Amino acid sequence: QVQLVESGGGLVQTGGSLRLSCSASGRTFSNYAMGWFRQAPGNEREFVAAIAWSGVRTTYSDSAKGRFTISRDNAKNTVYLQMNSLKPEDTAVYYCAAALSPRFYIREDEYDYWGQGTQVTVSS
Repeated sequence: QVQLVESGGGLVQTGGSLRLSCSASGRTFSNYAMGWFRQAPGNEREFVAAIAWSGVRTTYSDSAKGRFTISRDNAKNTVYLQMNSLKPEDTAVYYCAAALSPRFYIREDEYDYWGQGTQVTVSS
């Protein structure tokens, strides 16, 4: 199995930046595509960004595109989400997830393992 632990969340002002990290256990991290999802109170969990096992292909939601960057360091078993130009609507719990064989990368049901989440709060 793969265990995922997110970190890097916190409180920032509008326009600020945060870098989220997700550390994975085990020795098979590089076999998995990795994704970031988020969920705000009262809302459904939504896709944010994903990166293929090779790190070459990335996918972003419309809201994340141009502001967020997903990357991975397979040697460190870690995936990152750099978030810039943060807005209050970005406030949510952010989850990382691992998918062994995704086809579309944006669907929750394609991911096999999930972290516990880290809170991101953007004040106005």
